Amino acid sequence: MPGKDYSVEGPIFPMRYVMAIMGSIGLAIIYGFKVNVSVAIVAMVNHTAVKASTLNTMENLEFNNTSVIPVDACLQDSVSSNVTEAITEDGPFVWNEPLQGLILSAYFWGYMVSLLPGGRMAELLSAKWVMNVSVLLNVIASVLSPVAAETHYSLFIVMRFIQGIGGGVTFPAMHVMIAKWAPPNERSVIASIVYAGTALGTVISILLTGLLAANLNWVWIFYIEGALCLIWCTGWWIIVADSPEEQTRFISGSEKHYIMHSLGQDKNHSDHKKLPVPWREVLRSKPFMAILIAHFCSNFGWYMLLIELPTFMNQILKFKMSSNAGLSSMPFLCMWIFTMVLSKILAIMQDKNLISVTLSRKIGTLFSSVVPMICLIGVSYVGCNRTLAVTLMTIGVTCIGGMYSGFLSNHIDIAPNFAGTLVAITNCVATIPGFVVPIFVGKLTHGNQTIEAWRIIFFVTVSLYIVEIIVYTIFGSGEEQPWNKTKSGDEESNNQTLPLQNSKN
Repeated sequence: MPGKDYSVEGPIFPMRYVMAIMGSIGLAIIYGFKVNVSVAIVAMVNHTAVKASTLNTMENLEFNNTSVIPVDACLQDSVSSNVTEAITEDGPFVWNEPLQGLILSAYFWGYMVSLLPGGRMAELLSAKWVMNVSVLLNVIASVLSPVAAETHYSLFIVMRFIQGIGGGVTFPAMHVMIAKWAPPNERSVIASIVYAGTALGTVISILLTGLLAANLNWVWIFYIEGALCLIWCTGWWIIVADSPEEQTRFISGSEKHYIMHSLGQDKNHSDHKKLPVPWREVLRSKPFMAILIAHFCSNFGWYMLLIELPTFMNQILKFKMSSNAGLSSMPFLCMWIFTMVLSKILAIMQDKNLISVTLSRKIGTLFSSVVPMICLIGVSYVGCNRTLAVTLMTIGVTCIGGMYSGFLSNHIDIAPNFAGTLVAITNCVATIPGFVVPIFVGKLTHGNQTIEAWRIIFFVTVSLYIVEIIVYTIFGSGEEQPWNKTKSGDEESNNQTLPLQNSKN
């Protein structure tokens, strides 16, 4: 009925927000598996043996102050009970820093392999089931990880690769789900709810993994976290459908009409799935390339903090395992809160026509790049001031949450018909830092666990943030692109036959 308000409907809670919350939990699970090894590996590795092995294999064993004092400088100045007197939490595996970097990066090799196939499968088949299978793969590999690690580190690497395959398809799948479920005026909020799960999953995983590592054997990290995730798989299968059109339970007719009407899908749009990707137009699009560059540069900083923050706090700030888990997770909890608040503020400003979609995306992206860049510069020069270092890292990681209402929502703005494929392309390129960062950090800190080595790491990240800021500010756009309306193969063939039929008449 014209003029009727469909924005609030449903017997209890709008189904589109149920989908968003369930999707957020699913991404939380995936990100939990992504980061749990970053914390678990601290408990799995025999640090004393690794350090002894490193010293024995160095060609010039000169015990000078250059290499010894910087490592222990913070330790000597500390009076806090949270600081280790020595590395005493040794595990069973003698894995040096480069090997640890290889293990951490294996996830991202699998992640990259599955991105593009996952994006097209989500668009052409079922985004719901692509998401479900991805979590199941992670559960299976998690349960098998302890046996794999005890057998040989190469098998443990294979398990991480399999988990990466499952993780790679999640962003494309959820982008397709958002494109089908989110009315344009609610897109920022729904996308932020979904993707805020990455921060929430990081918080829960770091805390849970730290607690399990400190109080139980490290193998329980993989068993317990794997078993808990089966609950979500069952709920997602029963509750959620691919689109409002296919949702037969838990949704009111008014909500279904509201979503489909707002997306211009009052008629059956099943042919939408068959649209061919206009590859040439996509790759020549300045707004798309701006998203791709922003995604790559931002992910370098994101993965550097996500994967290496526990290691930095252990090596440089000398926190114990239990303190490390709590302090490492705090920035991501703040990030989750910030993501939700910023997305809501930007959505309200858009509704009141105070800002455009384009400006909204640029504001979110600037928060996610400028603030972390300044904080990393600060961390490089705080020395042994742990309180200031942790504060700066917390602020930096918190503001990275702006990317979810920034460039990460931008794919759906410029081409909702190809949201899964577009995010697969940008995420594929943006995954390169995922396996480069651990190896890069491992090489620089191998036998050189000093703030000077970490300063190099931080400044490389700062330079990439500068590139992101310049490119996205100039070329980013929230306008739908003309190539989003490409015709399907059937429509093109019909258009070609019509002139022939008319000429016969």
